[in-house]
Amino acid sequence: MSRLRVLLVDDEPLALDRLLALLQQLPDVEVVGTARDGQEASEKIATLQPDLVLLDIQMPEKCGLAVAADLATGPRPEIVFVTAFEQFAPDAFEVDATDYLLKPVRFDRLRQAVERARRRRALQDIAAAKPAEVEAAGQYEQAIWVQVRNGSQRVPVDSIDWIEAARDYVMLHTATRSYIHRVTMSALQRQLDPAGLVRVHRSAFVRLGLVTAVQRQGNGGMVLTLRDGASVPVGPNYADPVSEQLGLAKG
Repeated sequence: MSRLRVLLVDDEPLALDRLLALLQQLPDVEVVGTARDGQEASEKIATLQPDLVLLDIQMPEKCGLAVAADLATGPRPEIVFVTAFEQFAPDAFEVDATDYLLKPVRFDRLRQAVERARRRRALQDIAAAKPAEVEAAGQYEQAIWVQVRNGSQRVPVDSIDWIEAARDYVMLHTATRSYIHRVTMSALQRQLDPAGLVRVHRSAFVRLGLVTAVQRQGNGGMVLTLRDGASVPVGPNYADPVSEQLGLAKG
């Protein structure tokens, strides 16, 4: 496992301390520096050349979105935004963010974001454009076109690990990044093959083959842990069919 060099950027000292404490629990992560405002962040990205930047959005001098937007299109660090505000998510993914974490940051989401950044870094040297495969005929979508910074990008459905609702949008989580897409969950349910992505909650779909652990809850629901550490709740109305598909005894 390669060592990931991380720069922390936040104007709140307590937020920096929390991120540092959480990162110390992750293997092969080295915090190479911190910055307290956007201008300092840009300077330290240039001098330290970190692999990953955990970046606040609302800061003095220069906001985090501007810091990310000003990065060169060539080799650049992975960007994970860490903010208290949901409304910046569409703008964050337009500047090719790896992930978007809400404060207070949960350890499982931070671990997921770090591992996603690590995979993206590992793929940079071997990534190459490949001709799109001919989509199989059928009633379900083989890919979803999403808006990105410079236009649209085709996201193969087979690459999606799980999907969560985010108000008027959904977040499509893959092994290497998340995409924000404007569509309803009910529309997605009509488009997606249930043999691949399974509706487990009114706000979530999951690829059950990626589930590594199941925790049952007193209300009849469950929580699924995926291979990258993400925790996804299963609604009580979905628990029995999900248990059956996972091959679990009813609890």
